[in-house]
Amino acid sequence: MKNLRHNPLLMIPGPVNVRDDIMEIVSKSVVPHRSLEFSKTLERTYENLKYVFQTKDDVYILTSSGTGAMCAAIDNIINSGDKVLCLVNGIFSMRWADIARAKGAQVFLIEVPYGCAVEPKVLREFLSNNSDIKIVTMAHSETSTGVVNNIKALCKIVKEYGAISVVDGISSVGVMECKKDEWDIDILISASQKGFMLPPGLSFLSVSMRAWDLYNKCVYHNEYFDWKRYDYAMEYNTVPYTPAVNLICALNVLLAEYKNEGLENIISKRAKYAEILRAGLRNMGLELLANNDEISSSAVAAVYSPKGIISNEIIEIMKNEHNIIIANGQGNLKDKIFRIGTIGDIGEYEINYTLNALSETLKKIC
Repeated sequence: MKNLRHNPLLMIPGPVNVRDDIMEIVSKSVVPHRSLEFSKTLERTYENLKYVFQTKDDVYILTSSGTGAMCAAIDNIINSGDKVLCLVNGIFSMRWADIARAKGAQVFLIEVPYGCAVEPKVLREFLSNNSDIKIVTMAHSETSTGVVNNIKALCKIVKEYGAISVVDGISSVGVMECKKDEWDIDILISASQKGFMLPPGLSFLSVSMRAWDLYNKCVYHNEYFDWKRYDYAMEYNTVPYTPAVNLICALNVLLAEYKNEGLENIISKRAKYAEILRAGLRNMGLELLANNDEISSSAVAAVYSPKGIISNEIIEIMKNEHNIIIANGQGNLKDKIFRIGTIGDIGEYEINYTLNALSETLKKIC
């Protein structure tokens, strides 16, 4: 099998393959970020981000990675000593705990085995016995394990007990159903290099009025990520600091396409790609980390390596012989699993191409 692509095929859960026409926008001459032209671009972009986030609240654009948006979410609502509950089922959901501790919070954990989702009844039981929890963090699509949490149910419970929900939607927004307002999500973040099909460099943050109440009680805000600076700038269709101008120009084009195609259609298409991938993996006799399709992400599949095989062996052959990049596991899953993404500029052809290459790879080393 010969790869017709000049560049490696990125089949990882981000960064993703970016369309050539989008990369052309990214590589154009930079427009001044205080110009009227860029202000008009921002106005359209801000409005269309609300559509993708499924919210009436503003969506702020940050020039940062997704972790920057995590800091922006936490740093503006926590005072030293505040009690924060982190729902953990992977590396990235644990990152919320690290950020909250750095801010001086008292952090509590509900941890479940990797490959499992957090059960709403477990959250309810914890909050019923700990009524002073102020903030509850979670991941929607846990990128390290390929597991989706039922944030619709989880966030409604958080609201019922008077806490604020903070959701990592980095690999879910624009990929699978994620309705900020309808699901009572107080703070929702995402990033450019996943469902938005852009290079890394932008992240996004949307905040409810309930979360603003915590902001107003927060003693020390993050200077660069201070929500009020972004809120004020948005009134004038500008930004508080120098942004990644060309990425925003490219984002504007993609968001217009998303709205024209319809978010439901995009989500349905991504679900179909993920189903094709999971079926192909199972047909090879491989075991997925997510224990059933109901909790499987449409962004990434995490797969156990065959017995006696280190994941990196598979990854290296896929790269060197097939020009396909797949991802290793992280933390204690490193070299035990490999991960294949289904987001970015890919379709059925790329997924089947990857499955065929993986089949050849396993025949070679098993």
